[in-house]
This record gives sequence, structure tokens and C-alpha cells, in this order.
Amino acid sequence: MSIDPLLIILDKLEKMHKSLLKLAYHKTELIKVGDMEGLDQMLKSEQSHVAAISQLEQQRQKVVTDYLGAKGIALSGQATVADVMGAADTPQEKDKLDEVRKRLLLTIKTLKKQNDLNQKLIFQSLQFVNMTLDLLRPQPEQINYSKTEVRGSNMAKVHFDSQA
Repeated sequence: MSIDPLLIILDKLEKMHKSLLKLAYHKTELIKVGDMEGLDQMLKSEQSHVAAISQLEQQRQKVVTDYLGAKGIALSGQATVADVMGAADTPQEKDKLDEVRKRLLLTIKTLKKQNDLNQKLIFQSLQFVNMTLDLLRPQPEQINYSKTEVRGSNMAKVHFDSQA
């Protein structure tokens, strides 16, 4: 059995993740300028990308399982590309799989960093909004009594002598 179907799926996964990464970079700009409508459209686009990636991932798992099954290798857990690399017939196949796998992992790592940055920017924006609301909201008068009003300002302190 050939690894070509797996290479095709991994290449598609890489392209989808790169497209998602471009969206994440664009989302950063939308967050910076506060474009809520643009962010809403961005979320819809991201959802369609994630759905496509999920489908490709299911295809990848099936192809990997089929490949390993054809080789007579049964795995108890999820089959991975690394498992296919170990079962590949030639060093060239291993190298091709390793190259595509590394590119995909690098893209996913970069995407994760960009999403973390976007999350931090959104959190800071929310903090700013909350701070602004707190400044604009009227502060209620203090309802509780202060310590001096309850005791009296010139009340003598009582000491207990435990040696008496």
C-alpha cells in the first residue's frame, strides 16, 4: 500500500491550517481596531475552517489505520503518522512523511501562538471595558458603619490581665 493518500491528506491539512493562521493574523488586526462586525464574520469563517480540518483529520485517521492494517500492524490506541513512519517500506517514504509532518506541526505551533496572542488582546480589551464601566458607574454610598462610628471615637481600650 502506498503512502500517497496520506501525503495528500497531510498536505491538505497543512493548507487548511495555514489558511486558519492567515485568519488569525487578520483577527489580530480586527481586535486592535475593535471591528466587532469583522470579528463576527471572522468567527464564522474560522468555524468553517475548523469543520473542514475535522473532516480531514477523520480521513487521515482512516487512511493511517488502513495503511497499518494492510501491513498487519494493529494498534490499541489511535494510529499516528509516526506509526506509519515506523512501518514505511522505504527511507524515502519515511523522509516524505517526516517532512510533511514537521511542516504541519510548525504551522500548528505558529497558529497556537497567534491564537494565544489574540486571546490576551481580547482579555486586555475586556479589562479596559470593565475599568471604563467602573469609572462611569456611580459609586453607592457606604452602607456599613465604620469602626470608629460603632465604638465611638474616644472609647478606652480594655485590656485583660491574665495573671490576676
